[in-house]
Amino acid sequence: MPLLVTPALPAGTLAAQEQPDLPVRPGLALRPWRDDDAPVVQAAFGCPAIQRWHVLRLDDEAEARAWTAQWTGRWRAEAAVSFAIVDGDDRPVGQTGLREVLLTEGSAQISYWLLPDARGRGIATAALETLTRWSFTQAGLYRLELNHSTANAASCRVATRGGFAVEGVARQSMRHADGWHDMHQHARLRTDGAICSAGLRPADETRGQIG
Repeated sequence: MPLLVTPALPAGTLAAQEQPDLPVRPGLALRPWRDDDAPVVQAAFGCPAIQRWHVLRLDDEAEARAWTAQWTGRWRAEAAVSFAIVDGDDRPVGQTGLREVLLTEGSAQISYWLLPDARGRGIATAALETLTRWSFTQAGLYRLELNHSTANAASCRVATRGGFAVEGVARQSMRHADGWHDMHQHARLRTDGAICSAGLRPADETRGQIG
């Protein structure tokens, strides 16, 4: 059946280009995942906070390698993209990316997590802002959504500092190990204006766990 509206983005918008490396700030960047990142990924998903909010664990390095390997195919399918957040020595300290990419609607869902040692330094917000800027200016998306449990206060602070306004609460919409959780829905539009973290205080990322 033909669509009655023109798709926001044509098929091939992402697949026609290579996933880029993105500078965030001195000593911090986003890059595609590599096979040799698997030990760090395995350690990350051994963190109780990451397990809690992402409802996933990796039991061995083979599973971690499968996790890192999946992103090339998902990029080519224009379904999702994941970036390793890396420090000045090119070591992963976290992840941020897009899930549920819909080119027809020009939309996607934001995801992020940080290793415990990386928290409390403004890294999550800086990475989120870089991903958001790339998503709007280079990928051509129009709307980004960011959803998290209402119990995840640190993630809420990062979303707010990154310019993602709270649009509402989806009641009992995601199941975690301890039961159903209400979810905050944040969103940012390409038309919302400049992305700026001038008001970010790194301590805002220490009062909870970023999932």
